[in-house]
Amino acid sequence: MASRGNEPSFSVLGADLVLRGSLTAEADLHIDGTIEGDVVCKSLVQGEGSTITGSISAQVARLAGTVVGPVEAAQVIILRTATVRGDVRYDALTIEQGAHVEGHFARRDGAGSPGLALLG
Repeated sequence: MASRGNEPSFSVLGADLVLRGSLTAEADLHIDGTIEGDVVCKSLVQGEGSTITGSISAQVARLAGTVVGPVEAAQVIILRTATVRGDVRYDALTIEQGAHVEGHFARRDGAGSPGLALLG
């Protein structure tokens, strides 16, 4: 969707979509499909059946599917259905019990509320 004036923009990439190449958007994204490339957006919501192979850069990243690559966001939320194989840089981090994560975690040097929350 294109943004009209100051209205927020939101795009959905369906489960049947396979994108090979980097994706850059000034919009909020909801990804249910497969992305083979880097994702840069304002806010990312990843569906449970989604796979992203590449880096993720966003203000907010809510991950529920599979990510193979580094993640950098002010707020990272890793849900119990997620599998993340890559380093995670964050200001605030939430990981639900049951999530599978292989990688290093490091706070970013940028602005934001530092914090770590483990949910059970």
